[in-house]
Amino acid sequence: MSSPCFDVLVLAGRRDENDELARAAGATHRALLDIAGIPMLVRVLEILVSHERIGAILLCSDSLDLMTSVPRVAELVSRSQLRLLPAESSPSRSVLAGIEAIEAENPAGQTRNPVLVTTADHALLDHAMLDHFFDAACAGGADMVAGLVSETLIVRRFPDAKRTYLPFRGERYSGANLFAFMTPAAPKILDFWLRAEQHRKQPWRMVSTFGFVSLLLFISRRLDLAAAFRRVSDVVGIVVAAVEMPTAEAAVDVDKLSDWELVKNIFAERERSSTPSQR
Repeated sequence: MSSPCFDVLVLAGRRDENDELARAAGATHRALLDIAGIPMLVRVLEILVSHERIGAILLCSDSLDLMTSVPRVAELVSRSQLRLLPAESSPSRSVLAGIEAIEAENPAGQTRNPVLVTTADHALLDHAMLDHFFDAACAGGADMVAGLVSETLIVRRFPDAKRTYLPFRGERYSGANLFAFMTPAAPKILDFWLRAEQHRKQPWRMVSTFGFVSLLLFISRRLDLAAAFRRVSDVVGIVVAAVEMPTAEAAVDVDKLSDWELVKNIFAERERSSTPSQR
């Protein structure tokens, strides 16, 4: 039996037109930040189009004309390897619109593929991350799955990196910008995501959207990761699960200048290690 194919929604938006990160980096849009000579968005798209378990790819952006001004993006569109979707007013609304657009393309009566949602600033995304996430998502039987990386892994690999963490009993976790909507019921969580995304940098407020008891448990760190996701599932009415990613790189998105510098340094390090030394 072949592995399920995933369709993909790539979010390439920005919070507003006055993007401090893009301006400081000299880019017209944060998705087009230069990473070792290649726009960040192009790096993400190249990984996706070359993965054997990925089907349709949908790019959602607030600046589609700007995205398609990049030759490689325009080429993928012309070859029908990439479809375009204008961004909505928030990430969760864009995700919902993307899933609806993908479903609309399905032949009548055919069950849609699971939908992977990721972001244009996931500059270190690679096939190994996708393989791990896909395998775990398919094996778990959940309606919706989110990738997370433990603080232990991140600090060991990047001791100076500043990340936003959700604390659980025994460990804290940072997001990996990998979400899989596995079943038709999965978009139900977007109703809660609409509220939670308003408090992305204030985790206690995000958890409070799930009720007072969950907030108390979260604050006291009495819930481990699995228990927390079971409680979320009970509240949302679908099965929501976490996938623990095995590499710290999965948690590195380019959200600020220090992230951009970190990612550039990682690619420079890889280039040095792949270049034979000269005597």
